[in-house]
Formats: sequence, structure tokens, C-alpha cells
Amino acid sequence: MTAAELPFFVYGTLRPGEHNHARFLAGRTAGGEPARLPGAALHDGPGYPYAVRDPRGGEVVGELVHAAPGAYAGLLAVLDRLEDFHGPGHPRNLYERLVREVVRVRDGARVAAWVYVAAAGAVPGPRIPAGDWLSRGPVRGAPRTP
Repeated sequence: MTAAELPFFVYGTLRPGEHNHARFLAGRTAGGEPARLPGAALHDGPGYPYAVRDPRGGEVVGELVHAAPGAYAGLLAVLDRLEDFHGPGHPRNLYERLVREVVRVRDGARVAAWVYVAAAGAVPGPRIPAGDWLSRGPVRGAPRTP
């Protein structure tokens, strides 16, 4: 792994058990481990979440995912397409891909990772108080699904 091949912090539909995990990460990763993104808040979106900066000190729960050997470039490209990232500051970005420090749960180590956060034009919905997409439950005003 080179210095540029950072792991990815995933916190929504790419987490294990969610619909995009098998679709986009299978065969491209060497595994994942629980982690947290400090200084961020999680907001509901239209079927997927947005992480946004939180100066009050919140955190987002997720997974630190490492690319499989030889799969880094392909994984980066597929995640950029999924997250509608067209380049830093691009006006059509849904997310910005930024380097952030995340904290591994197992040992408290701070690790630099790519994190897709809400771009300037994104419209985050209600805050998910626990910062955990998997435990969000129904969100007030959100449409119900069967």
C-alpha cells in the first residue's frame, strides 16, 4: 500500500448488511473494522445518509475499509461514481471526498482515511441523534417503506 492508498470510512449504505455493501465492496476489500468519525454529525438523506462537520463534537459510527491487494484504483473509482464525486469542489458533487482522522474502535488509534461528506449543494435531512445509520429507526417526516 502506498501513502496515497488510504482506507475508506463508510457509514451508511456501504456498511455490512446494507444494500450497497455487497454490490460495491465485495471482492474489492480486504476487510473492515468498526471505527468512528469524531467532529461530525450524521443526517438522513433520500435513502442514504450525509456526514457533516459538527463543531459541537458529535461523532459518526461506521467501518474502516481497506482495499484488497491490487484493487485500490478500481475501488476508488467505483466509490467516486457511487458517491457522485466529480473532483474537489466540483459543482455537481453530491459528496466531497476528504482525508479525515477516524478512530479505530479496537485500539483507539487515529487513522487517516477517505471520507465522503456532504458537498456544499447537498441538502441533508434530519440529524440522526446516535450518529449510527444502522440504528436510526424511523425519522420524523420521512416516507415510510414497507
